[in-house]
Amino acid sequence: MKKKLFDLSGKVSLITGGNGGIGLGMAEGLVSCGCKVAIWGRNKEKNESAKKLLSQYGTKVEAYEVDVSQEDKVKKKTIEVINDFGRIDSVFANAGMNAFGGPFEDMNTEVYRKVLSVNLDGVFFTLRESCKHMVERAKNGDPGGSVIGVASLAGIEGAAKTQPYAASKGGIRAMIKGITVEHARYGIRANTIVPGWIATDMTIPNQNNQKFTDKVISRVPMRRWGKPEDFAGIAVYLASDSSAYHSGDLFVVDGGYAIF
Repeated sequence: MKKKLFDLSGKVSLITGGNGGIGLGMAEGLVSCGCKVAIWGRNKEKNESAKKLLSQYGTKVEAYEVDVSQEDKVKKKTIEVINDFGRIDSVFANAGMNAFGGPFEDMNTEVYRKVLSVNLDGVFFTLRESCKHMVERAKNGDPGGSVIGVASLAGIEGAAKTQPYAASKGGIRAMIKGITVEHARYGIRANTIVPGWIATDMTIPNQNNQKFTDKVISRVPMRRWGKPEDFAGIAVYLASDSSAYHSGDLFVVDGGYAIF
């Protein structure tokens, strides 16, 4: 008898930045469908809080303290997750940060490198190690897997004073395209999620800015900020076998903002 369309029982997903915001919203969607979940985050307290919340769904959840900009740490923790869970079926490279360095012509090089180290290097390290595991599994007769990069509208539209952030998010989209083509032969698909204006810790300054609300959020056709739980469904779809032939795509989740 076939499993239900979005039944993720027996599947294992890794979510970086899974202890809050969009990452936690995706993780909650996954565990609600029976998926076992490993979350990575830098904040120990947030990790434990997220683990407690997710464990209520009755599936296996583990939290790991990881800074994705550290290559050796990503390598070691990927192996640890595989040892703890037996496999990784899907990985959501979601961990990210932003730092405003002022006008572009005065922007600090240190800010530029810091943002890219997390947002682009971190995605590269995370997806490379997960793909290594998935390819090895495929060569042993167990093909398949789903890798997802979480980008941003900043990577496909113009955003003043955030060039490092925009460059990192645009780079994710390009990286995913390369993974798509190279790894399809192993049954591995790769896709990009592009969030719009989402109410998370990163956007608190804008959420508290009435001028921003009046000028920007009023232009969102759905007339509201996005919420972390708005990413639960797309995460479940991409982690499930229902997306087995869906690869190389860009999923824009922005309430219609980009086309308005």
